[in-house]
Amino acid sequence: MNQGSGVGVQGQWYTMVIMITNIFLTGAPSSGKTTIIKKVIQRLDHPANGFYTEEERIEGKRVGFLMRTLDGKSGHLAHQDIGSEFRIRRYGVSIENIESIAVPSIAPVDRNIIILDEIGKMECFSEVFKQSAVRALDAPNVVIGTITFGGDQFIMNIKNRADMEIIEVTPDNRDALPAFLLQKVSGILGI
Repeated sequence: MNQGSGVGVQGQWYTMVIMITNIFLTGAPSSGKTTIIKKVIQRLDHPANGFYTEEERIEGKRVGFLMRTLDGKSGHLAHQDIGSEFRIRRYGVSIENIESIAVPSIAPVDRNIIILDEIGKMECFSEVFKQSAVRALDAPNVVIGTITFGGDQFIMNIKNRADMEIIEVTPDNRDALPAFLLQKVSGILGI
């Protein structure tokens, strides 16, 4: 929990306790963030919705990135053969897939845990995605996700939220993080 303070009615000071409900991993590319998220998904004992991303490889060579929702939908986030005005290096980014696959998957549902892998440069080309990510983070649901290591002003604002805990994935903590995240979620949910 984080604390903030301010001045209330009639000049009385008050203290706000802000509950951490958003737990995110960050780290260098290929540090294991998505692998950890997938292990958490496999071991979750609570309803969840959302998406995760994976590299697509052909003959050992990365050709793109896929998004997979927890309810079985999938599509390219980016691919070397996608013609798009939005590009990261050689990959064209599919705004249509972000908005038709990722966005609906992160809508808050009941008390579900929301999996949001990731808030990154590719996803943030979509204003609809950015608005949906903020709605998910603002909801009372627990959100487990990943966020890019650096980032523009939008990403920095997300990282600076009082209800956010960000853990950097390192070779030293990578193996322990799935159990650690599940324990944190159990504590938040009181289960």
